Amino acid sequence: PGRVVTLLEDCGACTWGVAYEVRGEQIAASLDYLNTREAVLGGYDTKLVKFHPQEKDAEEPILALVYIATPQNPSYLGPASEEDIAAQIIVSSGCAGHNIEYLLRLADFMRYFCPQAEDKHLFSIEEALISILPCLYYTEESLEET
Repeated sequence: PGRVVTLLEDCGACTWGVAYEVRGEQIAASLDYLNTREAVLGGYDTKLVKFHPQEKDAEEPILALVYIATPQNPSYLGPASEEDIAAQIIVSSGCAGHNIEYLLRLADFMRYFCPQAEDKHLFSIEEALISILPCLYYTEESLEET
């Protein structure tokens, strides 16, 4: 299993990200897939929240479906230091790929698409992961040097 970004319920918090609109026949198929992956298999609660698009012409927030993590999930790792999370990420992968790539792409997304959002936790995990990676990479030359 892999460590993924997990939303925890916090009434005063703000989450930055992408919302996808599904229509027509996509709705039932998308909800079936997400409910199985996130609610049945994944241990998440389903919530409707207000989503505020970044576009200037968006007049009012729209309702968006989110999945909030529950500690009752047997795979739930819970809170940890940035260093411990980075170590978990390095040894984890999921069906969509390795968690290192997941973290690095997420951090890049936040920098590029949400530069006004200061996600110190995310960037601290990224920094911890990057500091660990050189310790894991070795070549024959580096082994001969030691």
